[in-house]
Amino acid sequence: MTVGRHIFRARWVLPIDRAPIEGGWVESENGRITRVGDGAPPAAAEDLGDVALLPGLVNAHTHLELSWMAGLVPPAPSMNDWITTLVEVRRAGTPGGDSAALDAARAAVQAMAATGVVLVGDITNTAITCDALQGSGVTGVMFYELLGFNAADPDALVRAAWKKLEAVDTDLKRAVVAHAPYSVSPDLFKAIAAQSIEAGAPLSIHLGESAEEIEFLRTGCGPIREMLEKLGVWSEGWPVPGCDPVRFLADLGYLRAGLLVVHGVHLTDDALERLRKAGAVIVTCPRSNLWVGGGPPRIAHFYAARLPVAIGTDSLASVATLSLFDELAEIRRLAPEVAAGTLLASATRIGAEALGFGKDYGTIAPGKRPGLVAVNVPATERDVEEYLVGGVAPDAITRVA
Repeated sequence: MTVGRHIFRARWVLPIDRAPIEGGWVESENGRITRVGDGAPPAAAEDLGDVALLPGLVNAHTHLELSWMAGLVPPAPSMNDWITTLVEVRRAGTPGGDSAALDAARAAVQAMAATGVVLVGDITNTAITCDALQGSGVTGVMFYELLGFNAADPDALVRAAWKKLEAVDTDLKRAVVAHAPYSVSPDLFKAIAAQSIEAGAPLSIHLGESAEEIEFLRTGCGPIREMLEKLGVWSEGWPVPGCDPVRFLADLGYLRAGLLVVHGVHLTDDALERLRKAGAVIVTCPRSNLWVGGGPPRIAHFYAARLPVAIGTDSLASVATLSLFDELAEIRRLAPEVAAGTLLASATRIGAEALGFGKDYGTIAPGKRPGLVAVNVPATERDVEEYLVGGVAPDAITRVA
């Protein structure tokens, strides 16, 4: 075999953009896939045995900087209760300080990488993402998230955020984004959207995550307003939108093609249709939604609306693991009617495209980077796609160099 050339053979190869190949092989050379086929490989191959070989997974939404909160924010009956506890824990500070927070984030990245993740869309308020991902074999987008329900100078706040990001030495893609409709003022939304267009950067938003959010946008009242008043950030000048979350974003110029809409638990079918027409992407994180009291997302409706659906885990403050295979198993439980191959595409191709890495990752095809993952599969298993979305233990997963 020539230097830089590798051929891997497996019981199953899952290109994702076409049907699984039984007895398939993948050839790569100089860091790019060159050929994919079945039958006898073109040269001596490394036989990986009874495994499914698939593209590296994509965790399209997480918060690595909250990894130190693992075990500190228990499941809650409502989103408002969970946020209240989260704020209390965060204000108390990280036990061990910033170095402990970074250590926890690095450990979280290592765990993700060990379970097959190659790309991540990470939300940060501190830019810890860069150090946490350094040398991990995981890359992606650092979404620097702004909050400011009563920001005095939104344009200056956004400019300062971009200046901070530009000073960071990293190969990660960078973006400044808004947190949620209940934590960002209308003027700050507009400023983020305008400056993101100038930078050609993607946008992300937590949207439709709870019933409390829907109530707040329609009436200006409810538990979220009470929480904002308690935190001392409520603004009496905030105009009550009197509409659903998607209309709210559209009116502010924040709804556009490529927007990553995270959660969407309480969005109506009409709202989903508006997202589809706008070219947005849904990022579903069902384990987190159940943990924080938001309820189960209507996953089958996301797909029925013909929306691109990517998958995220959210943070260790609201899930037990950052494994995409654990997330897939929960999605399968909630949406048994969605084809297993469709779910696997969400965890690979759709996620890669949503984060802007579709040319390099997401499928096993000539020209792509060979960030491959091998999963042990019983020799007698015939429906390999269904097997992979049914729950895969970490010790059954191997990153293929």
